This record gives sequence, C-alpha cells and structure tokens, in this order.
Amino acid sequence: MLIRANILEQIRTGEVTLAFRRWRKPTVKAGGTLRTAIGVLAIDSVEPIPLRRITAKDARLAGYKTLAELTSFLTGRDGDIYKVSLRYVGDDPRVSLRESLPTPEEIAQILQKLRRMDERSKHGPWTRTVLSLIAAKPGVRAPDLAASLGRETLPFKADVRKLKELGLTESLEVGYRLSPRGQAVVDDQPTS
Repeated sequence: MLIRANILEQIRTGEVTLAFRRWRKPTVKAGGTLRTAIGVLAIDSVEPIPLRRITAKDARLAGYKTLAELTSFLTGRDGDIYKVSLRYVGDDPRVSLRESLPTPEEIAQILQKLRRMDERSKHGPWTRTVLSLIAAKPGVRAPDLAASLGRETLPFKADVRKLKELGLTESLEVGYRLSPRGQAVVDDQPTS
C-alpha cells in the first residue's frame, strides 16, 4: 500500500486516520502493520465500503480537501473500494538495527543467516557479491546494479530487501548503501 509522503506526515501527527483504496484483494489486513518511510503504521481495520457511503468527513480524515477530490481518486480504477483505518505506532525497528554495530557473536549469527540464504538460493551464492557491490557503488540504481551481475531487477531488489531485514543495507532516494552494521559484517569477512 503506497502512501504519499505528505499524507504519511499527517498520519504521524494524527490528522489522517483513514485511507481509501480500490483493490481486487486488499494488500493489508486488520491487525497488521505497514512499514513506511516515516515508520510503522498499525492497520486497525480494512472494510469494503460503497462509494456512496463515504462522507466528506471521511475524505478529510484521509487527507483530501473535499469528497469530490477523493471520489475522483477512486473513480476509474478496478476493484472494490476499501476503507482502511490506520495510525502511526513508531519508528521502523530496522533503522536502529542498521545503526547498531554487531558484537562478534552477532556477526557470526548474521554470517550464518547469509550462508543459509546462499544455500537456499536458486541462482547460487549471492549475499557476499551483493553486499560488496553495494559497498563499492552506493547510490547506483538497482537496475544498473542488477545488470552488472547479469540479473533481472525485481529478483535483485528482493534479495536486497532480505539484506535490509537484517539491518545490513539501507535504501537511498536512488540506490542503496551499506549501513554501519552491514559495513561491520563486510569488514569481518575475509577477502577471496
């Protein structure tokens, strides 16, 4: 579920508590969370709603100036309309994780996780190569990084997200860079 930056800020302050989307199938569910650029959002409810039942107050709570503006956003799209109640719950835990320098024991655990990722990979070992590439080329577009390895962009990005979950990389406006945690792990690995 993509949310514009200005709306995310209004969710953080509590001004916006609703979102409306047209979906064939909801991409979020009640009781779940959503990680965003501002932090973690709680998804309190996801309910189908007919367009005619959406009020001007609902539109304002979703960050629209008027009901007509929201209606225009929802019109001409496929799927059913869903009303999503959401709220800001805190910072993304990956932010503090990527800033924390790992102990030798944590490095050993991270390296073991990376080995398991490599072993399960259908395209062979990749973790060390991708970490080294990001270290050497911070801020380079994902399609360019993927192409330099002879890989498709979407699977490459999925692999980088796995590294991000471990706190080893962070996304930039364009491309990626190693986090301090990721740099510590790369520095600990012997060169071949």
